Amino acid sequence: MELRHLRYFAAVADTCHFGQAAARLHIAQPALSYAIRQLESELGVSLFARTTRQVALTAAGEFLKGEVDRILLSIDAAVDGVQRVAAGRSGVVRLGLTGIAVFSHLPRIARAVRSELPHVELRVVSDLLTPDQCDRLRGGAIDLGVLRPPVVGEGIEVRTIDVEPLVLAVAADHRLAVEPVVSVDDLRSESFVMYDSRDSAVNEAAVRTCRAAGFVPHRAHDASGTPVLLALVAAGLGVALLPASVRALPLENVVVRDLPDTGTMQVALARRAGDDNPVVDAVAAVAAAAFASASARALDSSIGETAMGEPR
Repeated sequence: MELRHLRYFAAVADTCHFGQAAARLHIAQPALSYAIRQLESELGVSLFARTTRQVALTAAGEFLKGEVDRILLSIDAAVDGVQRVAAGRSGVVRLGLTGIAVFSHLPRIARAVRSELPHVELRVVSDLLTPDQCDRLRGGAIDLGVLRPPVVGEGIEVRTIDVEPLVLAVAADHRLAVEPVVSVDDLRSESFVMYDSRDSAVNEAAVRTCRAAGFVPHRAHDASGTPVLLALVAAGLGVALLPASVRALPLENVVVRDLPDTGTMQVALARRAGDDNPVVDAVAAVAAAAFASASARALDSSIGETAMGEPR
């Protein structure tokens, strides 16, 4: 039984008219009549009761019509699904994010993907520092990462999507919490809370900022992730220099102050070098477009970054 015979049968069953069915199928009526007779011969039943005035389905034909409608719908859905996957418009993308980016960047990315790629499922893996994301990208555990360059190791491509300044996080009862303007130099005698990762991009930016002000920060406590870090700050065990998007987090007993003399940090989309998965391409493009204006600012101000597949 050939698929075309099922489509021919469905057209005649829908119209109960060989001439109309042939016109719909764009084939000659004799060829259609012959194909239906072949199908009836193969099944050993009559599917249509034919007279000179009308064509009607037999009981066997009525049963077959229901089955064929179901089969053809399933086949059409399969074809549509295959084409969506090949075009990057369907599938699953595992997205890793830093703890802060879950609050500050995920909502915009998720909304854009839901709007532009409604058949794509995002599976979020959260609270991953940049080194961990790089390891997971190389190992195939995630497909895209939202992280802060520089990346750790080789085989990772990045595209800048946002640039933000560093800000100061202090306990609500800290002496600097009530100051209208805070300078990095005001932190010279402070204890700092930092991430415990040796390759943390946020740590590197904080140390670089302090050294530019003429001192090395006193690292008093280490935290495994952003929630722990903020809890230590809230407890008064130290201050922290963090990306400005930390304001997107629910902060209890923590005050955030701008620092006019700090540098900036980039937020980037990262993926495995050479990954040609079309759905990953599509999600990366949609996510980058969601931050298009920020990306333009980043390209104007950033130092040598490598775009996905396009050296700057």
